[in-house]
Amino acid sequence: MPARRLPSWAWVSGLTVGAITAVVVLAVQAERGPRPTATATRPSPSASASAEPTPSTPAPAAVPDGSGTGRRIVYSLGERRVWLVDASDSSRRTFTVWPGTVDPDPGRYTVGTRTEATTGSDGVQIEHVVYFAAKSGVNIAFSAAVDGSSPPPAASGTRTGGIRMKTADSSALWAFGTAGTTVTVVK
Repeated sequence: MPARRLPSWAWVSGLTVGAITAVVVLAVQAERGPRPTATATRPSPSASASAEPTPSTPAPAAVPDGSGTGRRIVYSLGERRVWLVDASDSSRRTFTVWPGTVDPDPGRYTVGTRTEATTGSDGVQIEHVVYFAAKSGVNIAFSAAVDGSSPPPAASGTRTGGIRMKTADSSALWAFGTAGTTVTVVK
């Protein structure tokens, strides 16, 4: 007696049932597993004075008083920190940055030109460049190094206006800081 082959619909049905069973088993295991929890922490004063940015925090530091209201980007010169603030005045993200050698004066600015990628004044390939100010002939903008590195210390007398950040933070600022977005710089 010759061997009989199963019809293709039987194979497909069997594989589908097996796949659904595997997904259900994994979902049940995931449901019973541990769940991560976030805790609110405030950065210590010594951490904000560091030259190295700290990782983005799940519970953002408080938006500085006097930084305005409504949807805006807030940049603190003293804390070397940026906040992305929504229309309800809630901080959506905060992160530390590496400032250039030329700081913008405290005040309100507006995002103007944005450039997807270019070469920074220090010769490093940068991306997500969001320009918002100029001072003494130096353009000031948020950006990130394409290779994810921090900028090297500026040579004596070199004037740079790039405010560098980690790649993930620059992606968030790029999406948030469209042309016309308010940028508030505080001490």
